[in-house]
Formats: sequence, structure tokens, C-alpha cells
Amino acid sequence: MFLSVFEIFKVGIGPSSSHTIGPMIAASRFLDDLRGDEVGRPGAGRPAALSVTLHGSLAFTGKGHATDRAVTLGLNGLLPDTLDPDRAGDMEAGIRLSGTVVPEGLEPLRFDPETDLVFDYGPPLDGHPNGLVFRAFDKAGILYHEETYFSVGGGFVVTESELRTQENDADGLTQKSTGQEVKDCPYPFATAKEMLAMGAASGKTIAEMKRANEHAIHGEALDDRLKAIWQAMDGCITRGLEQEGILPGGLKVKRRAKAIYDKLCDERGSNMAQPHVVNDWLSVYAMAVNEENAAGGRVVTSPTNGAAGVLPAIVRYYRTHCVGSTDKGVADILLVAAAIGGLIKYNASISGAEVGCQGEVGSAAAMAAAGLCAALGGTNEQVENAAEIALEHHLGMTCDPAAGLVQVPCIERNALGAIKAVSAASLALRGDGKHFMPLDNCIQVMLETGRDMSQKYKETSTGGIAVNIPEC
Repeated sequence: MFLSVFEIFKVGIGPSSSHTIGPMIAASRFLDDLRGDEVGRPGAGRPAALSVTLHGSLAFTGKGHATDRAVTLGLNGLLPDTLDPDRAGDMEAGIRLSGTVVPEGLEPLRFDPETDLVFDYGPPLDGHPNGLVFRAFDKAGILYHEETYFSVGGGFVVTESELRTQENDADGLTQKSTGQEVKDCPYPFATAKEMLAMGAASGKTIAEMKRANEHAIHGEALDDRLKAIWQAMDGCITRGLEQEGILPGGLKVKRRAKAIYDKLCDERGSNMAQPHVVNDWLSVYAMAVNEENAAGGRVVTSPTNGAAGVLPAIVRYYRTHCVGSTDKGVADILLVAAAIGGLIKYNASISGAEVGCQGEVGSAAAMAAAGLCAALGGTNEQVENAAEIALEHHLGMTCDPAAGLVQVPCIERNALGAIKAVSAASLALRGDGKHFMPLDNCIQVMLETGRDMSQKYKETSTGGIAVNIPEC
């Protein structure tokens, strides 16, 4: 199995990888279908109008997660990695005014988001809670092309047929992944057990094995691309630490990262600071990212937008606060984190709509703990232990965002995820790598727990914190 570091870490826009980035990518794929000659229905003319129906979690929290904007801009030919977040609102307003999208390579297509984008609050589509159906019609209203997509978390998108081919039944549980076998991948581990065995046999660290896998695919460009990913993460932290004001969406949540950061900087060097102040640094780095995400800014999926603050906070913490940190250590964190994230996605899920926030912040904390442990000199066994500790202590965490916005409890939840990641790495480094619960088993528990979790606690905003907010 090979899931690249650049699939786990994707540059995009907030507030959600599954509800914003994924639907925009799905729209782009649908446009690619329309540009081809192989699609279409006998008797139908060229496409002239579009419609989109959102199902499941995409319908229930689509407004708060800006899914309507993502679909609208995606159908106009825009992509999440190149879209300027500062222009998104004006571009969407222009499309709503004209009722038309003009994607490159196609004739103008009628699309009025008010009438042609439908939020279906009925049962979700079979396959995944995040489903959306795109349709194109000719001038006479005859169906030209139809495709169903699922946004399965982290910006990953599959068609209905692709999803079916990826399903395999293991102990009665359906497992999904976009990971693929790659013949040139020298260490194709699909489980943590295989990862440790390959490391023992080769004498290589997890970072070295992951680097060899990535180098086989990306060649000499690997280090520059890793550096670019960290620069994007670091830039997001910096922007978040500079911004003030109220986050959009109606909850009137105030940005706090800048005020906290300013106080921490004022206290730096003071002998009055409490020893646990390092937790505040970790928290403010993570909160800065997730405030940017909540505002629709540019972030990096880590592995999702809703959990995008944990890993960047850990890397900034490592680079700024840890003794002996290096650029190589940063690359190792990213590589090891991606290896762990790939295992979780391949064997379970990173989608809050499928398994709750244990699959988002829980996965992010496991990835960050493993990466930090590796950068601080941990053995392969200690790295696996760090990931397991962090994931185990997020098991059962629900995804219940207030008002469907990625703000409460998501912003603070990333801060606590970063703190847990450092604690998990530290505990693992204090041990010898031997522990009771293997990471593979913990991942399986997370999957089973997610399957058993009530749908109202899985990114539908129909339970938990989402329905217990104070009256304004």
C-alpha cells in the first residue's frame, strides 16, 4: 500500500477538507467528464445546465462548512490549492448574480446555487455519509451526464464505482481507502505490524523507509516539496497569530490566538512563568491554524482541515522549543506522520462524518506524536507506541460542531490534541517501545467505535455540543 505524504498533506482552503476541498475537487472531476467525448446520453445535446444534490453530512452541515461555495466555485473551474481565499466571496457572489458558471474548455453553463444546489436532509447515500450527485442537462432539459461522488475525508474524493472497487470485507466491517499498490515502493507496509517488521529486517527507521517510498515516486523533488508543505503550514500559523476579530458564521466566536501569543511573548524570559506555559505555546500555534481554517483561509490538511492545527503546532514546537531541532527533523516528522496517517486511512477512516472526531483530531494527534517521537530519536517501536497512546486517548470522541461551523469545539480541540501528542511522544520515549495495545488494534477499535456511534454525533450537528449551545 502506498499513500503519499503529498496526499495526506494537501494545500487547500477552509473550513473543511471533506465539506469544502472535497466537493470542489468533485466539481472539477465532473467538469473533466463533460470535457470528454465518452460521456453523455444518446439523444442529448451538449451540456447547457448543471445541478448538484448534497446528501448526508454534506447537507446537514454544508452551510456552516461552506460546501455551497465550494461547489459553486468548483463548477466555475477553480481548485482549492490555487484559489485565493480573499477573492472567494466576491467570485461566488458574481456567479449567484449571473446564474452561470464559465469553466475553461466548456460553454457557459446555467447554474443558480439558489435553485440548482439542493440540500437533501433525508437518509445519506449508501457508501459514505458525505455524498453528492452532479448532473448536467442539455438545452431541452435532457440528462447528459450524471455522477455520484463521495468526499471521504482529508480532501479525498471517489466516485460511486471507485468506492465499490475499494471496499473489502474484513471481519464484517467495510474498510475503504484510496491507497494503491505501487510496484516501485520498496517498503509497502499496510499495517503497523508490517512497518515494524520491515524496519527490523532492513535496519531502517520509519522515516527512512517512508523516505525511500516517496523518493521512488517523487525523485529528487521530494525534499523541496516537503519544505514547501512545512512552509505552508508555518505560514498559516503566522497568519493566524496576526489576525484579530470575529469569525464568520453567526456564533460570534472571537479570534484569541493573537492575544494569547502577545501575552506569551511579553512573558518570555520572565522567571514568573509557570512550567506548564509550554502547553500555552502548543495551544496557541494550533489555535492560530484553526482560526484561519474557520475563516476560510489557506491551510494544509493534516490529515483533515478540522484537525489541521495539531501537526503544524507540533512542528513549530519542535523547531522553536526543542533542543537540537534540525531541518531534517522537520522532514522526518512530516514523513513519519504521513506514514501513520496513511495506515489509519487505509485501515479505518479520517472522516468525522464516518467515525467522529476520533478519526480527525485523534488521527492528527497520533501522526504528530509519532513524528515528534521520531525526530527526538525514538526507535521504531517507540514511534509506534507514541501513535497508539495518542490515538487511544481520543477514542470515542464525537464530531458535533455548533451550528455546523468548524469553530466550537474544533479550535480548542486541536490545541488539546497537540498537547496530547507531545505527552504521548514523551511517554513513549520514556519506555522501551513495549506496550499492551498495538497500534493496529487501536486503529481497529477506532473504526468499530465509529461504526457504532450514533449518526447525530458524526458531523451532522444534530447532537452533543451542537444542540446544547447557549441562547444568544
